[in-house]
Amino acid sequence: MPAFQTAERPEEYRVIRPVTLDEVYEFVRQELEKRFFREDALTSPADTKRYLIAELAREEREIFAALFLNTRHNPIAFERLFFGTINGCSIHPREVVKRALHYNAAAVIFAHNHPSGVAEPSSADRRITERLCSALALLDIRVLDHVIVGSGREYSFAEQGLL
Repeated sequence: MPAFQTAERPEEYRVIRPVTLDEVYEFVRQELEKRFFREDALTSPADTKRYLIAELAREEREIFAALFLNTRHNPIAFERLFFGTINGCSIHPREVVKRALHYNAAAVIFAHNHPSGVAEPSSADRRITERLCSALALLDIRVLDHVIVGSGREYSFAEQGLL
Protein backbone atom coordinates (compact mmCIF):
# COMPACT_ATOMS: atom_id res chain seq x y z
CA MET A 1 0.00 0.00 0.00
CA PRO A 2 1.48 3.38 -0.94
CA ALA A 3 2.30 5.70 1.93
CA PHE A 4 1.64 8.96 0.07
CA GLN A 5 -1.03 10.26 -2.25
CA THR A 6 -1.41 13.52 -4.13
CA ALA A 7 -3.48 16.17 -2.38
CA GLU A 8 -5.49 18.97 -4.03
CA ARG A 9 -2.42 20.71 -5.48
CA PRO A 10 0.25 18.77 -7.44
CA GLU A 11 3.07 19.87 -5.12
CA GLU A 12 1.21 18.67 -2.01
CA TYR A 13 0.99 15.11 -0.70
CA ARG A 14 -0.98 13.38 2.00
CA VAL A 15 0.45 10.67 4.25
CA ILE A 16 -2.10 7.87 4.31
CA ARG A 17 -0.41 5.49 6.75
CA PRO A 18 2.44 5.60 9.27
CA VAL A 19 5.80 5.78 7.48
CA THR A 20 9.44 5.21 8.30
CA LEU A 21 12.19 7.74 7.72
CA ASP A 22 13.56 5.51 4.95
CA GLU A 23 10.19 5.60 3.17
CA VAL A 24 10.07 9.39 3.40
CA TYR A 25 13.61 9.66 2.09
CA GLU A 26 12.94 7.31 -0.84
CA PHE A 27 9.71 9.13 -1.71
CA VAL A 28 11.51 12.50 -1.76
CA ARG A 29 14.38 11.06 -3.81
CA GLN A 30 11.95 9.66 -6.40
CA GLU A 31 9.97 12.89 -6.60
CA LEU A 32 13.16 14.92 -7.10
CA GLU A 33 14.29 12.52 -9.79
CA LYS A 34 10.97 12.77 -11.64
CA ARG A 35 11.02 16.56 -11.47
CA PHE A 36 14.69 16.80 -12.35
CA PHE A 37 14.52 14.59 -15.44
CA ARG A 38 11.30 16.27 -16.61
CA GLU A 39 12.80 19.78 -16.81
CA ASP A 40 13.81 21.32 -20.13
CA ALA A 41 17.37 22.09 -19.04
CA LEU A 42 19.52 22.44 -15.96
CA THR A 43 18.90 26.04 -15.09
CA SER A 44 19.49 25.92 -11.35
CA PRO A 45 22.71 24.76 -9.69
CA ALA A 46 20.74 24.58 -6.42
CA ASP A 47 18.25 22.08 -7.89
CA THR A 48 21.11 20.03 -9.31
CA LYS A 49 22.83 19.93 -5.93
CA ARG A 50 19.57 18.98 -4.19
CA TYR A 51 19.19 16.06 -6.58
CA LEU A 52 22.80 14.91 -6.07
CA ILE A 53 22.46 15.21 -2.30
CA ALA A 54 19.29 13.10 -2.39
CA GLU A 55 21.13 10.46 -4.42
CA LEU A 56 24.36 10.28 -2.40
CA ALA A 57 24.06 11.77 1.08
CA ARG A 58 22.93 8.62 2.89
CA GLU A 59 25.49 6.26 1.38
CA GLU A 60 27.77 4.50 3.87
CA ARG A 61 30.68 4.18 1.46
CA GLU A 62 32.16 6.49 -1.11
CA ILE A 63 30.41 6.46 -4.47
CA PHE A 64 31.51 8.34 -7.57
CA ALA A 65 28.69 9.17 -9.98
CA ALA A 66 28.06 11.15 -13.13
CA LEU A 67 25.11 13.06 -14.45
CA PHE A 68 25.24 12.91 -18.25
CA LEU A 69 23.73 15.82 -20.19
CA ASN A 70 22.84 16.59 -23.80
CA THR A 71 23.79 19.76 -25.70
CA ARG A 72 20.98 21.74 -24.05
CA HIS A 73 22.10 20.46 -20.63
CA ASN A 74 19.02 18.29 -20.30
CA PRO A 75 19.73 15.31 -18.04
CA ILE A 76 20.15 12.09 -20.01
CA ALA A 77 21.10 9.76 -17.18
CA PHE A 78 22.49 9.61 -13.67
CA GLU A 79 24.81 6.71 -13.06
CA ARG A 80 26.78 5.47 -10.07
CA LEU A 81 30.08 4.55 -11.70
CA PHE A 82 32.50 3.51 -8.95
CA PHE A 83 32.03 2.16 -5.43
CA GLY A 84 34.69 2.49 -2.77
CA THR A 85 35.13 2.18 0.96
CA ILE A 86 34.40 4.54 3.83
CA ASN A 87 37.27 6.82 2.87
CA GLY A 88 38.18 6.32 -0.78
CA CYS A 89 37.18 5.22 -4.23
CA SER A 90 39.21 4.27 -7.32
CA ILE A 91 38.09 6.14 -10.42
CA HIS A 92 39.15 5.15 -13.93
CA PRO A 93 38.92 7.89 -16.59
CA ARG A 94 38.69 5.32 -19.40
CA GLU A 95 35.45 3.94 -17.94
CA VAL A 96 34.01 7.43 -17.47
CA VAL A 97 34.77 8.26 -21.10
CA LYS A 98 33.12 5.01 -22.23
CA ARG A 99 29.92 5.84 -20.34
CA ALA A 100 29.85 9.42 -21.66
CA LEU A 101 30.17 8.10 -25.21
CA HIS A 102 27.52 5.46 -24.52
CA TYR A 103 25.03 8.22 -23.63
CA ASN A 104 26.31 10.50 -26.41
CA ALA A 105 26.72 13.15 -23.71
CA ALA A 106 27.77 16.69 -24.54
CA ALA A 107 28.42 17.57 -20.90
CA VAL A 108 28.75 15.90 -17.53
CA ILE A 109 28.50 16.77 -13.85
CA PHE A 110 30.45 14.56 -11.49
CA ALA A 111 29.45 13.91 -7.91
CA HIS A 112 30.69 11.83 -5.06
CA ASN A 113 30.03 11.62 -1.38
CA HIS A 114 32.33 11.78 1.61
CA PRO A 115 30.89 9.44 4.24
CA SER A 116 33.00 11.28 6.83
CA GLY A 117 30.68 14.24 6.33
CA VAL A 118 33.47 16.67 5.38
CA ALA A 119 32.71 18.09 1.94
CA GLU A 120 36.15 19.64 1.31
CA PRO A 121 38.00 18.08 -1.65
CA SER A 122 41.16 16.08 -1.04
CA SER A 123 44.22 16.43 -3.25
CA ALA A 124 43.16 13.14 -4.89
CA ASP A 125 39.73 14.66 -5.64
CA ARG A 126 41.41 17.63 -7.34
CA ARG A 127 43.76 15.41 -9.36
CA ILE A 128 41.06 13.06 -10.64
CA THR A 129 38.86 16.01 -11.59
CA GLU A 130 41.72 17.46 -13.66
CA ARG A 131 42.35 14.08 -15.32
CA LEU A 132 38.68 13.60 -16.14
CA CYS A 133 38.38 17.13 -17.54
CA SER A 134 41.42 16.53 -19.76
CA ALA A 135 40.21 13.16 -21.00
CA LEU A 136 36.71 14.40 -21.81
CA ALA A 137 37.95 17.63 -23.39
CA LEU A 138 39.64 15.56 -26.10
CA LEU A 139 36.14 14.46 -27.12
CA ASP A 140 34.52 17.90 -26.73
CA ILE A 141 32.57 16.79 -23.66
CA ARG A 142 32.37 19.60 -21.11
CA VAL A 143 32.68 19.01 -17.38
CA LEU A 144 30.28 21.51 -15.83
CA ASP A 145 30.90 20.69 -12.18
CA HIS A 146 32.12 18.18 -9.63
CA VAL A 147 30.02 18.20 -6.47
CA ILE A 148 31.18 16.61 -3.24
CA VAL A 149 28.32 15.71 -0.91
CA GLY A 150 29.03 15.82 2.81
CA SER A 151 26.81 15.93 5.88
CA GLY A 152 24.53 18.90 5.55
CA ARG A 153 26.66 20.72 2.99
CA GLU A 154 28.26 20.25 -0.37
CA TYR A 155 31.29 21.54 -2.25
CA SER A 156 31.09 22.64 -5.87
CA PHE A 157 34.27 22.80 -7.94
CA ALA A 158 32.52 25.18 -10.37
CA GLU A 159 31.42 27.56 -7.61
CA GLN A 160 34.96 27.62 -6.24
CA GLY A 161 36.38 28.47 -9.69
CA LEU A 162 38.25 25.16 -10.00
CA LEU A 163 36.81 24.20 -13.41
